Amino acid sequence: MSGELPDYYFRVRENGAFVFRVDTENRQRRIEMDQIAVINIKNGQVKPHGDRELSDEDARVIKEWMDARTELLARRDIDDIHRAVDYLNLTTHWAQSRATAEQLEDVTDALLLAMHDLRTVLVRKKADRMLAEDKDDD
Repeated sequence: MSGELPDYYFRVRENGAFVFRVDTENRQRRIEMDQIAVINIKNGQVKPHGDRELSDEDARVIKEWMDARTELLARRDIDDIHRAVDYLNLTTHWAQSRATAEQLEDVTDALLLAMHDLRTVLVRKKADRMLAEDKDDD
């Protein structure tokens, strides 16, 4: 490894991360990682590891990481939705141009139900937004 290591390392997990303080200032010049906290992004909870108390600097760095991670996950979510639109378009092209009768038989009901469900939710949400806009205009 070259360059200077960060003071903190975040091991990402499904709902957040384990937070480690990185230490290279020891006699053996080894990298040591001391776990200081566990983060839950979903509920914003930060639990110090063991009997540890987090310093103001620890709390600041953790908050900054949580904010950045939440923003990244939100960007990924919307990117996934844009990809889903692309997949729907590719699926339409496949169904129209290349799909066999057997392949269509295999997927048609599942696709129609999923698209109906999605359409129902989208129409309801759009109606809710339009009603809210009308109330705001009054």
